[in-house]
Amino acid sequence: MTSAPPLFDRQALSARRARMREDSLFLHHTALDEAQDRLSLVNRTFTQPAIVTPCPDLWRAAFPEARIVADDDTLDLTPDTHDLVIHAMCLHTANDPVGQLIQCRRALKEDGFLLVFLLGGETLSELRATLGQAESEITGGLSPRIAPMGELRELGALLQRAGLALPVADSLKLTAEYRDLPHLMHDLRGMGETNVLSNRLRRPTRRAVFARAAALYAEHFATPAGRLRASFELVSLTGWAPSESQPKPLRPGSARTRLADALNTTETPLSD
Repeated sequence: MTSAPPLFDRQALSARRARMREDSLFLHHTALDEAQDRLSLVNRTFTQPAIVTPCPDLWRAAFPEARIVADDDTLDLTPDTHDLVIHAMCLHTANDPVGQLIQCRRALKEDGFLLVFLLGGETLSELRATLGQAESEITGGLSPRIAPMGELRELGALLQRAGLALPVADSLKLTAEYRDLPHLMHDLRGMGETNVLSNRLRRPTRRAVFARAAALYAEHFATPAGRLRASFELVSLTGWAPSESQPKPLRPGSARTRLADALNTTETPLSD
């Protein structure tokens, strides 16, 4: 028996990231700003942070005291060592996202904080639609082009599967504008976010497919100024390493105050 290939080609991913350009990293800068804002709201000083990132220079400049960890299938994290772990903009290309979160949780000390940023399911919805329609029209089929990305509720559930307490998931919707489809593709290459699916096509795509996709994109997703709109969803996941000091939900039926009293209203029994 042979096992199925991993979803992502890690060798291709490394090659794409080696060609990332600073002028295309606006999503990573947004994630960094979000991280700083969220940490400022936590009433705690973190002294032993670790950051998992494909952009070490960006995060090292903002968190010089942090241990920078490469984004690998097996993370170079020591168990029970850090009071803060940030997993920054790489979970959406992980072959085992739950395993990544479990490794981060194990690296946390008791009551340590995990903060994750990744791309969510609404990312590049316009490009998915136009490329899919164009390829279907021109070739009569579809090939794997854009990685599947989790929906917000699904991603939040990963935190519980990883054994984290007090899980929270939310998202930030961003919109960028581009001159044309080649301009968008150029920016995606600069982000290191082009196709690295293991079962992607290994031959050049017909020019007619991209020409038709460009026409469909301009027809359906152009701004009044004639530029192309591209959506990005930046998902944030937060959770804590379990601790006895954390608040816990009460057992069902243990309440001592009636809801009607709390609302200062009269309780009316329901008829049978």
